[in-house]
Amino acid sequence: MDAQGHGRANDVDPADQWVLNPNTGEYELRLAPSPPQSAVPSPRSAAPARNGAPGGRTTPPVAPGRGVPPPRRRRDAPEEPLPGRRGRRPVKKKSNAKKALLWTGGTMAFVLVAGATTGYFYLKHLEGNVGTTDVGDAAASSFSKDEAFDILIIGTDKRTGEGNEGYGDKGSVGHADTNILLHVAKDRSNATALSIPRDLIVDIPDCKTKQEDGSETVVPGQDGVRFNRSLGESGRDAGCTMRTVEAATGIKPEHFVMADFNAVKTLTTAVDGVKVCVEKAVDDKQSKLVLPAGESTVEGEQALAFVRTRHAFGNRGDLDRIKVQQQFLGSLMRKMTSGDTLTSPTKLLKLAEAATEALTVDKAIGKVGTLKDIALELKKVPTKNISFMTIPVVDNPAETVKATVVVNRSKAPAIFDAIKNDVSFTEVKAQEKKEKAEVAARLKGTKSAASDVRVSILNGGAPAGSAQQQLAYLQTEAGVTKSDNAGNAEAALAKTTLEYDPDQADQARRLADIMGLSGSALKPGKSVTNAQGLPAMTLTLGRDFKGAGVKLSSATAAPAVEGRSTADKAQCAS
Repeated sequence: MDAQGHGRANDVDPADQWVLNPNTGEYELRLAPSPPQSAVPSPRSAAPARNGAPGGRTTPPVAPGRGVPPPRRRRDAPEEPLPGRRGRRPVKKKSNAKKALLWTGGTMAFVLVAGATTGYFYLKHLEGNVGTTDVGDAAASSFSKDEAFDILIIGTDKRTGEGNEGYGDKGSVGHADTNILLHVAKDRSNATALSIPRDLIVDIPDCKTKQEDGSETVVPGQDGVRFNRSLGESGRDAGCTMRTVEAATGIKPEHFVMADFNAVKTLTTAVDGVKVCVEKAVDDKQSKLVLPAGESTVEGEQALAFVRTRHAFGNRGDLDRIKVQQQFLGSLMRKMTSGDTLTSPTKLLKLAEAATEALTVDKAIGKVGTLKDIALELKKVPTKNISFMTIPVVDNPAETVKATVVVNRSKAPAIFDAIKNDVSFTEVKAQEKKEKAEVAARLKGTKSAASDVRVSILNGGAPAGSAQQQLAYLQTEAGVTKSDNAGNAEAALAKTTLEYDPDQADQARRLADIMGLSGSALKPGKSVTNAQGLPAMTLTLGRDFKGAGVKLSSATAAPAVEGRSTADKAQCAS
């Protein structure tokens, strides 16, 4: 029986509520107005609400063209008929959304649903599905659409929900069992998904957490323990896991998304299964995973068994399971962005329900409008430029029987630096062309004399004292005498930038030549007033600053990473 039907003859398939607006070329969700006291119903109306209140079905929605009054309009506005074909399921149409990226499962559903103003109440219903946790200053206070961003994706081993009681430690408080730090580039040309092993030995810092009564307490940190203990144990929340990531990698996640066992089951069921591939037949008694050699489609319990098994692949350890999980996520993303998913309103609604009910996020991104914004940014990233990799590790030298791992200090720092500096691990041809165009346009032309260059220097992420050291170099070695130290920038930058008024382009080219700045580092904008009251350029030293007098390279390459894969390629687990 259909989840929306509940066996009632007068219930309407949600797909019948989507109509094509000929003015915009987009589908719009047309819902019948509900009584003021009624909420938009969940497909699982008989289930209790998340807060414990009993669920109830409201007045069933009516399909467009079946007694739905048109939206209220201003008196002077001409009446227009509702778009779409009345009483008929809309003709499926391909849209630009086919190229969309759906990351945490179902986020694209936010994009398409949010495009319909008449679906406002349904969006508020979805927003009510999402759980939120106030992690204080561990997370950013808002989401920025114009910057690179880092989201920590946490999969817990908490055994809540129907059918999950039999998995392993049913009394688990919910540890950080699966962890992926997702970095999305500022220009949205690429993304990096960095897996963090649960058995990685780390130092967990002291963590301020909020209690149910609104008070705050500090959970003491621990040194030399497994990463997965950064969540759940001693009352630690997701903010503690975020702080642990920053302490271990130097990368500060702005937000988090957390899911439990139900996420894998409900998301894969919503898209009618996900394709996986194994080199050898699998019969794992512990996870109950049974698969023939080759390609199979898994969903629900079988999909959960696939991502949980440790005994079917490789050395039967967590690192091999991480590789399998990365392959699974790539396949799930491809299925979610496939044409048969994106052109099916029914599947999209199921995805929206499944995703929102499975997720807990920080308060700053708990609003449906913010989730929509994140989805819109994520869909810009091509799957071929999404890199999966794991923090390089070595066996813990302190153990005789090897059970945990530690960070490989000869390989990991280069990966951390590349992510912090927004460097792609894939070849981004569009960005390379853009860079060449910027170089040609901004660096080509006359250069003023060094003595005519006026520049104020800010430290925006370089080591302390860098602005003064660069000032001394420019004045004594490079002949840029009209320069001054303007202190610290308001925000840290990954890369050094030079902002200038278009009238100062010749000065900018001279300073770029002196410092080895690339065309992309030059930012046409506005001049500032220096200490002498004259217009000056602004040089902000970023984290890529290599020292006074050391030229910056116009291109930065990411390190080679063993085991790296991309989301567009199907692989077989072995």
